[in-house]
Amino acid sequence: MKRFNISALILCGLSITTQSNATNGINLIGYGAESTLMGGADTAVARDTSALNTNPAGLAQIKGKLFDGYGSLLRTTDLAHKDALNDQQADNRYVLLAGGGYAQQLESLPCTAGIGFFSQGGAGAVYKHIKTPFGTDDEMSSLFGIAKVTPGLGCQVTDNLSIGGSVSLIYASIEQKFFYDTPPAPGFAGFENKGADTIRFGFKLGAQYKLNEQWTLGASYTEKTELPLTGGTAKFNFGTLGIVKYNELSIKGFALPREVAIGAAFKPHKDLLLSAKIDWINWADAINDVTTKWSDTSSTFAPSVMVDVRPQDWHNQLVYALGAAYTYNDNTTLYAGYNHGKNPVPKNNSSALLAATLEDHITLGFAHKLDETWKLTSGIEFLLPKKVTYDSPLFGNNAEVRNEGFFIHCMLSKQW
Repeated sequence: MKRFNISALILCGLSITTQSNATNGINLIGYGAESTLMGGADTAVARDTSALNTNPAGLAQIKGKLFDGYGSLLRTTDLAHKDALNDQQADNRYVLLAGGGYAQQLESLPCTAGIGFFSQGGAGAVYKHIKTPFGTDDEMSSLFGIAKVTPGLGCQVTDNLSIGGSVSLIYASIEQKFFYDTPPAPGFAGFENKGADTIRFGFKLGAQYKLNEQWTLGASYTEKTELPLTGGTAKFNFGTLGIVKYNELSIKGFALPREVAIGAAFKPHKDLLLSAKIDWINWADAINDVTTKWSDTSSTFAPSVMVDVRPQDWHNQLVYALGAAYTYNDNTTLYAGYNHGKNPVPKNNSSALLAATLEDHITLGFAHKLDETWKLTSGIEFLLPKKVTYDSPLFGNNAEVRNEGFFIHCMLSKQW
C-alpha cells in the first residue's frame, strides 16, 4: 500500500509549539511574591528563598530559618485567536502556579543554605472549538511547562560582599492536539502528541555588594539549559484508514536561555526601597530551530519516520524592571513594580498557539506581619494587552493573536 504523505500537515501544525503566557519569553517576570510584586527588580534586593532562582547571593541576608510557600492564579481576560472563520477565546482561562522554599543559616560558616521548588514558566493555550479550513469544528491546543527543584548556598564573604550559587533539577513536558477529530484531506491528518518530557540540570551564580547604607548592587548569571523533549507518543487520524500510532516522539530545540542580570537598590529614606534591574536573555541561542521526529510505527501506509525542522529564530531580549517597597508601619510593607521586555518572537514566526508574548506588566501588593514569625505577602500583576497580526498558510493573511490578563499572587512566610 502506498505510504501517505503528510508533509503539509507538518508545515501547518508544527509551528504551534508553544503559546507564551509566561511573559518574558517563556519565563515569569519574578519568583516568589516580593520578587514579582517589585516587577522582577530583584537582583540587588533578593532576600527570601526565591533568591535561589533570582540571585542566590541574597540567601546570605537570611538569618535563622525561613520558610516560604506561595501560589499564583492566572486569569486570562483576552487570550484569543482570530482569522476569517474565528474569533475564539482560549478555554483554559485559569492557570494555577505554586512553589516555595526553605533556607537555614549555617552555624559554622557565614552562609545560608536553602532549597526551593519553582514553577519556572512555560506556555499553554487550549481552543476546543476552532472552525477549521476543512469545514469542521475541532480542538487546537499546546501545553508546555517547566518546573525546578533548586538547592543553593549564599555566603557573606566580607561585610559588604556576598556571593552565591544554585543548582537546579529542571523538568519540562509538552502535549499538543491539532484537529485530531477532523477527517483527513490531501496532505493533512490531525494529530495528538503526548508524554514528551525531559529532566536536565542547570545552574545560577550571583553576587551582591553593599556600597553604603543607601546603595546595593547585584548581578547574576544563569547558564543555558537544553530541554530535549523525548519519550512521547503520537497518534494521527487517517479517517477510514484508521489511527496510526508512533511509539517514539521527540521535540528538540527548546532551552532555558543564558541570562545576565545587573541591578541596583537605593534607599533614599529608611522606609523606602527603590530597585532596578536590566536582564539580558539570550533567546537567539535558546530557541532557534525546533525539530520534531516521529518514529516506530507498525503502519504499512504511513511514513515509518517523519522529521520536521521549523525555524523559530527568537531574538535576544532586554528586560527592564523597576520596583519599590515602602514600609508603611512596623507590620506592613507596600509594593509596586513595572516590567518591560520586547516580544522576542519574530512576527513572521507567530502562530495561533504562539500567542502574542506579553511585553508590559504593572504590579501592586503588600506584606503584613501576622505575628512575630508569620508574614503574608499578596498582590496583583496586570498583564497589559498585546496583539500580533501575521500571515499563516493555514489560517490566511491577517490572522491575529491577542493576550491580556492578570495574576493574583500570595505567599505565606515563617521566619524563626
